[in-house]
Amino acid sequence: MSEQFLWVIFPYVCMAVFIVGHIFRYRNDQFGWTAKSSEFIEKKQLMIGSLLFHLGIIPVILGHVAGLGIPKTWTRAMGISDHMYHMGAVWGGGFFGVVTLIGMIILTSRRITNKSVRQLSSASDMIVNMLLLFIVFIGVYSSLVTNNLNPGFDYRDSISVWFRSLLIFQPESAYMTVVPLAFKLHILSGFLIFAMWPFTRLVHVWSVPLNYVGRSYILYRKNSPN
Repeated sequence: MSEQFLWVIFPYVCMAVFIVGHIFRYRNDQFGWTAKSSEFIEKKQLMIGSLLFHLGIIPVILGHVAGLGIPKTWTRAMGISDHMYHMGAVWGGGFFGVVTLIGMIILTSRRITNKSVRQLSSASDMIVNMLLLFIVFIGVYSSLVTNNLNPGFDYRDSISVWFRSLLIFQPESAYMTVVPLAFKLHILSGFLIFAMWPFTRLVHVWSVPLNYVGRSYILYRKNSPN
């Protein structure tokens, strides 16, 4: 029953909350659909931490999408051997994971140690920061440590197959029984952050001002001296 809850019920509940929560918040709190800026309080750590985090997280997300979504048979058909894929996933993913982790450490330290930033932060801000830090840390640990301690383990034979089974609504929790604890913690905390997403400042991710690209130029006229 516990396995069924962790690897079937919990993921579906988290994703349902993610979707319904976003719809609810957008309809009822459009003015809060952003993040409170603390740039005016402190800029240097924010700039460095944010830059490292975003430089690292984009390749990490793409790696997760490829690793979870693309079956092993497809990469073999493209001429990518299992060993080559494993090296790229472990060391390439590990590198960008470390970059993301350093960025998160800087951002979290800034939020905790800077009194003004801490006072501006809500309880949900602190929780999200700490949870994201844990997710990134346990992800890096899984990639660089757990993978090397369990050389026979290949997440594409277990986690990836399980994840794809969720997507087609034919969940197979049995695939997760052989997965090391660090990977399990990474997955569960990842689903938890999705459930929290609509109710935190993370919604600002969807507020990218794409309309700026096509908007008309703003004209400024210099006042003529009298």
